[in-house]
Amino acid sequence: MPDPASPADPVRLSLAGRAVADYVWRPRLPRTLSPRPFLHPVRTLAGTEVTESMPEDHLHHLGVSVAVADLGGVNFWGGRTYVPGQGPVQLPNHGTQHHRAWTARSSTDVRHELRWVGPDGTELVHERRRIAALPLTGQAWALDFGFELTNVTAEPLTFASPATNGRLGAGYGGFFWRARRGDRRVHVRGPERTGERHLHGRRAAWLALTGTGTDPWTLIFVPAGRPHRPDLWFVRSRDYAGVGSALAWTRPLVVAPGGRVRRRIVTVVADGRLRSRQVADLADTVAAIPAEAARS
Repeated sequence: MPDPASPADPVRLSLAGRAVADYVWRPRLPRTLSPRPFLHPVRTLAGTEVTESMPEDHLHHLGVSVAVADLGGVNFWGGRTYVPGQGPVQLPNHGTQHHRAWTARSSTDVRHELRWVGPDGTELVHERRRIAALPLTGQAWALDFGFELTNVTAEPLTFASPATNGRLGAGYGGFFWRARRGDRRVHVRGPERTGERHLHGRRAAWLALTGTGTDPWTLIFVPAGRPHRPDLWFVRSRDYAGVGSALAWTRPLVVAPGGRVRRRIVTVVADGRLRSRQVADLADTVAAIPAEAARS
């Protein structure tokens, strides 16, 4: 039988003749996983995979995607919903992100429009998404991922998370990258702090994950293109490896009808275990890349 997560026609991103990521834009997934487009596998230039999709511990973790646990009461994250006073509960409230139209599609640049639809068929959000593979010097490249979410309902729309609903520290929702861990140790660091305990729920100009072992890798996540403070980081490196930029951590994000939420994360994908100075220099480099560079 075919893999239920595999698409009929994925878009493959390549640089200098090397496949660096597959974009699964039309997945076949159970409703309980909140079906949505995602990137998997994402690879280093040497071919090491740095994403996981549908791992046993969290089947709804799908490589690199945009997911929200509670959008106006609809679960676009997948899995159970955190209910105050009850905890995580399996509910029939899963939404789906549907492809609407391509605006660009090449081996280095993907742009399209999506519809975020609730279980009753109501469209809540219209999304414009842009994903690009950008070359960097050395054994590294950058994944430029930007999205714009527009409230298309007639009422204010609330972006919430388990944290805003009462589960301490669980502020996930937004851009999320499930990294490949296996049996290796994964280290996390920022500009001034190291370790999950010191970076989870904190703001930082960048955050890096490094996987050890025979084929080490480094991922550097950099918020870009925003005039104000970056979102808080959601990070895991012990139970599993994952990084997200949280839309709603301490309080829900309420968007008026016609209002928009824009985010852009540029992720450096590098072979090897990079030193702190190398990480900082690469973070500075990609932070300065204008969004237009991904459209050329």
